[in-house]
Amino acid sequence: MVWQPRSILLVAALASTGFTQPILDKGSVPQTTAERTPPLSAEMRGDIFMARKMYHEAIEAFGEGSPKDPVLRNKAGIAYHQLQQLDKAQKCYEQAVKLNPKYHEALNNIGTIYYSKKNYRRAISYYRRAIAIEPNQASVHSNLGMAYFSRNQLDPAVEEFRTALRLDPEVFEHHSSYGVLLQERSVTDRAKYHYWMATLYVQGGRNDLAIQYLRKAIEEGYKERKKLGEDPAFASIRELPEFKQLLALEPRVL
Repeated sequence: MVWQPRSILLVAALASTGFTQPILDKGSVPQTTAERTPPLSAEMRGDIFMARKMYHEAIEAFGEGSPKDPVLRNKAGIAYHQLQQLDKAQKCYEQAVKLNPKYHEALNNIGTIYYSKKNYRRAISYYRRAIAIEPNQASVHSNLGMAYFSRNQLDPAVEEFRTALRLDPEVFEHHSSYGVLLQERSVTDRAKYHYWMATLYVQGGRNDLAIQYLRKAIEEGYKERKKLGEDPAFASIRELPEFKQLLALEPRVL
């Protein structure tokens, strides 16, 4: 998820107008900048601080809003999450869910807390609850796949990755996750993960990304690299020069 706070859009819109010399009717009084600019809400100010990675200030700003607003509780949780204060983050997410039991983004974010604690079973439970509410959220399917993968449940993991790609072909290529929903990227066996991602991309005809992820797998020390040349998953790209170059790479010294 890419962080796109409404406050930044508002500030940009106001700045684009210039506010130079206003046209005045006879007898009108020039307004000050403060009078012309609408006040920013607690959420907007918090969004601006989040975009600037000023997480303590963001928490304070979100806290100035209504304590019964689940969105503000969830966003405060993300700010704590970025500070690695996971217990406080989880508390905020749980408050958001209590205020709105159908808040799938907050349920997903609780799942990421359990994932980071390597409690993959609980993470799976929360991801599945989020998907039951909103089945078309690619990032949550990606997270669920990661949790299955970390439990070495490859079949459901790959199926979730495939679903995520169907919903959003760029879901694994996003580089920011500071919106209302967090997307998990950490995984223990990175070499195996990159291999499976390569198989999914080649199935989708995205050979450039398949090669890219295969390279990552090899660089991370993929154990079955000697079998890649005969791997049926890569039959369609076996004759590509880029694929042959990958097979010639020297094994990474770990």
